[in-house]
Amino acid sequence: MTGENPVDPVPRKAAVLGSPVAHSKSPALHRAAYRALGLRGWTYEAIDTTAEQLPDRVSRAGAEWIGFSVTMPGKLAALAFADERTRRAELIGSANTLVRTDAGWRADCTDVDGMTGALAAAGLPAGASRAVVIGAGGTALPTLAALADAGVSAVSIVARSAQRARGACDLAEQLGLSVEVVPFDGGATVRQACAAADVTVSTVPAPAAEALIPAVTATPRLIDVIYDPWPTPLAAATAAAGGTVVGGLVMLLNQAYSQVEQFTGRPAPKAAMAAAVGLAL
Repeated sequence: MTGENPVDPVPRKAAVLGSPVAHSKSPALHRAAYRALGLRGWTYEAIDTTAEQLPDRVSRAGAEWIGFSVTMPGKLAALAFADERTRRAELIGSANTLVRTDAGWRADCTDVDGMTGALAAAGLPAGASRAVVIGAGGTALPTLAALADAGVSAVSIVARSAQRARGACDLAEQLGLSVEVVPFDGGATVRQACAAADVTVSTVPAPAAEALIPAVTATPRLIDVIYDPWPTPLAAATAAAGGTVVGGLVMLLNQAYSQVEQFTGRPAPKAAMAAAVGLAL
């Protein structure tokens, strides 16, 4: 209950930075958290900000600003701007979180926590060893870190070319993962990889994933990072084939838990935050 929590007497501000950003669900999640924690006067807004504008925007933030969530296209700029960085943000090479500290601004990548929560929701078993990651862009990198944290030892990266997958492969190797690249148009090869995997993660836009539907439906578990519109054709087909499917809203929720805890110093009120985006825990 809100009345059972201490009330912070000093109003604070936070926001999500990105462009475009009006569609973001982060304000709903963070505002619900602040209400549940009894943090009256705390605000959270969405501010349209390009990567080029981000350093000036954050530099000008007064002492009442405690943190920023960062979405595209500002994640690389956030990492470069920060005064200090967590190890995982440095390893992944991007940051979705800036937290004010005594030393300035700390960059973190709670996208890893988002994927960790999605893997748990998908029922990834202890001892899982193989995964397929579709796509090799920015979302694939925290996905690889979460898979490594979960104990996965081998990953197949489905990509248009080995060159496009180079950055993801380099990170996988740094994380101690055995990695192979499977061509996006590999057909039977993609299906074999998905059938042998404990989980498949699609990090590509819904239209791009449609060509892979016949192959991906062989997987026992699918995490699709898209959450709007939902379900995607890939998610619907996999569920119809009997696979367990988790969507991007679960990822968004779990990465926000970690941001709220870093911004407030208190445990995230998970049920209240989930309810704010129509999910039940």
